[in-house]
Amino acid sequence: MMTRKPPFILGLVTLLLVQSLGAAETKRKVIIDQDAFGPGGSNLQAILMVVQSPDVEVLGVAIESGDGWQKENVAHTLRMLELIGRPDIPVLQGATYPLVNSEEETRRWERLYGKLPYKGAWMETWPSYNTINRPHYHPADIVPPMDEGEPTTKPAPEPAATFIARKLREFPGEVTVLAMGPFTNLALASALDAGCAGLARELVIMAGSFNPDASKLDEFSMQFIHNPRVEFNFRWDPEAAKMTLHAGWRRITVIPIDATVGTRFTKELVRRATAGTDAPAAHYVASFGQPGFPMWDEVASAVFLDPTIVRHSDKLAMDVDISHEAGYGSTQSWPPGGGPGLGEPDVIVVRSVDVARLEAAFVEAVRRPPQAH
Repeated sequence: MMTRKPPFILGLVTLLLVQSLGAAETKRKVIIDQDAFGPGGSNLQAILMVVQSPDVEVLGVAIESGDGWQKENVAHTLRMLELIGRPDIPVLQGATYPLVNSEEETRRWERLYGKLPYKGAWMETWPSYNTINRPHYHPADIVPPMDEGEPTTKPAPEPAATFIARKLREFPGEVTVLAMGPFTNLALASALDAGCAGLARELVIMAGSFNPDASKLDEFSMQFIHNPRVEFNFRWDPEAAKMTLHAGWRRITVIPIDATVGTRFTKELVRRATAGTDAPAAHYVASFGQPGFPMWDEVASAVFLDPTIVRHSDKLAMDVDISHEAGYGSTQSWPPGGGPGLGEPDVIVVRSVDVARLEAAFVEAVRRPPQAH
């Protein structure tokens, strides 16, 4: 015999269902574009922060070369997602090489204008002042043995550029692109589909350099002492960076090096994030996190997740030098609307963030259990 439920029970069930559906509908959609060198490190930990957020739906992680080669970066990303319990998130293979720049071009440039302190996957030797273990130089098609173990999952079959363009059209006005590496994938997406960038909700990038606080500079920021406008994500593929900035986004938020100087991923922060918890993300950070580095990309993830973490920002017109001369890859800027009128966009530039809240956001993300999917 069917028992009739009291009206207040039915009402409660309906309310919970509506709240559940509403929560699912309000999740922010994001595509992460990253040169995810690992294991651990700022690149992958920034991805981890976003993946761990209960308020965000990660549509996919698009990978290109930069700090490391694309093939190697894909493997580290797949393995990290496995270890934190999110192998369901698609990982897309993107660009291996820049559009125009190359290792040979960079060597020629250095002969004319002096050595670059950091060249990512092209670093053949490391300067004597570098105190933290850095990756060894190797060809693009090699994936060295991985400390975290080989991934068992495979990257998605679709190229990163077509995935980005397709998803922006599938969800017009809903998707944020969070780009924390060089911009080759985004430039290729815009070349394939010239209108896709304008369909995004926002572009948030970790790139560029304006005037970092020299009193806080460290071994990783030596280039900014003499070349304060040169930053790696722009310098690896300057043409792609320029194409991306000019692609017609509704809104661009820039987290330059300036906003990350003074941050530090410390042993104490690792302890706060990992002590007394069995969360898979905490185990990953405890095993593979590398104390000593600035929290470059974690700042970008934190700003995307909670813009109120920003302490100071302003608006500037922004572009990238593609002259192949001394300023190749440098950040260019003018007052809003004050540039040469060649398509350079007005962008929001984050100058500083609340470091205590940044660290708290990282700790909270790492200690969460895997998000339901």
